[in-house]
Amino acid sequence: MNDWAPIAKEYDPLKAGSIDGTDEEPHDRAIWRAMLARYVPNKGVTGDPHLTLFVARLNLQTTEEKLKEVFSRYGDIRKIRLVRDLVTGFSKGYAFIEYKEERALLKAHRDANRLVIDQHEIFVDFELERTLKGWIPRRLGGGFGGKKESGQLRFGGRDRPFRKPINLPNMKNDFYGEGSAEKRNWSREGTRDWRMRDRDHERSRDKRWPERERSWGESERERDSKEERSRGRERKDRDR
Repeated sequence: MNDWAPIAKEYDPLKAGSIDGTDEEPHDRAIWRAMLARYVPNKGVTGDPHLTLFVARLNLQTTEEKLKEVFSRYGDIRKIRLVRDLVTGFSKGYAFIEYKEERALLKAHRDANRLVIDQHEIFVDFELERTLKGWIPRRLGGGFGGKKESGQLRFGGRDRPFRKPINLPNMKNDFYGEGSAEKRNWSREGTRDWRMRDRDHERSRDKRWPERERSWGESERERDSKEERSRGRERKDRDR
């Protein structure tokens, strides 16, 4: 818990697949695929990765000129690379923008996220392929973000940061005697106390039974004598 952070400092596919980064087993096949992947960043990509922004969710009609117009507000741009399909040449909806200064990079990262360009709300983050250790791209089951409909959400990035884990005390069920030794000893002592009370109760009951029998016998004799006296009076009254 002490080293918990909402943003991943190192990419771990298993943690990225967990809403709070605490999963111990992968919950979908894509996580297995990412864990088994051995991804090597594209060496053909040039430029300073620490001065480069990743811009996604672009309108497929958005051009490099439009991106330059918008992102040049934050500082001088060295290069813009809009990723396109190799066959069709159409935009894939994301781009990389390299700035000349870190100050411009940070300002664009702070202010351009969720900006609307060509009726699309864009997503802006730092480039992760060459800067985040262990990075696995989305096509191999990794990445960050994702859609709920796919059932393959990834956490730990700017779009979906980790949620803070909820720590519950490690409580065991004392009903089955799984509590602490102190509680178990207390329960044993309590059991012994109850047994002692039961034995004392039995002994006192055994002592009380003869007394009750004697009292019942005495009451029976008294009742019999009373009945005899009453019958004797009735006979005397008849003789008169």
